[in-house]
Amino acid sequence: MSAIYETEKLLAEYLLFHFGQDSEILPPGGNWPTGMQDALGFPQRTVAHFSESEVERGLDLGCAVGRSTFEMARNCDEVLGIDFSHSFIAAAEKLGRGEMISYARWEEAGLKTELIARAPAGIDRSGVHFTQGDAMDLPTDLIQFDRVHAANLLCRLPEPNRLLERFPNLVKPGGELVLATPCTWLEEFTPVSNWPVGGTLAWLKNSLNPTFELIREVDEPFLIRETARKFQWTRSLVTVWKRRL
Repeated sequence: MSAIYETEKLLAEYLLFHFGQDSEILPPGGNWPTGMQDALGFPQRTVAHFSESEVERGLDLGCAVGRSTFEMARNCDEVLGIDFSHSFIAAAEKLGRGEMISYARWEEAGLKTELIARAPAGIDRSGVHFTQGDAMDLPTDLIQFDRVHAANLLCRLPEPNRLLERFPNLVKPGGELVLATPCTWLEEFTPVSNWPVGGTLAWLKNSLNPTFELIREVDEPFLIRETARKFQWTRSLVTVWKRRL
């Protein structure tokens, strides 16, 4: 997987993406389009697709710097966040210990604004854990979670089918699976031979329908700020599944 996920620049962008206040991402007075404003809070919105009931165990694959992992802890006794990036996991662990992280928001050229990332308030962090790992090569004893979340991960894996094949063991019967993907398949991450044939949604249905029921499919936009004038606005396909009994 690309080493870009270990750079200071991308770490800062993801800390802002996950933990930045709306006013830090889109400062007041910018005349921001409604579509950009609607794209804020993506890590929280994908988790909101789970049911509101209390459960025991949750798994957040491709957790990045951990915002969705923390959000899952609002209704899960224990949550494990896994990401391939060492720097992302180190940051998530630091926030999980209640520490603050200072990072730079790039404005332009050499101009930066120093910001602070904190774990969201109102969450019992004692049951939240993070570890570095490969979503295509998860430990065999990692099984039977009530909820599994994987946002913007599938189209960044060299062999995404290896993860799809693990989902029946990862999610317990009756459990929930939330997948989000912008379907931006790129050769730098995934060989063309491993791209979905016939589209991502059809591929997911064909792979998961034997053991999962598709509950709904929606689009969720997200926004990543690179500089004061450059943003990534992207729409992610979100599918919500229930493991068949």
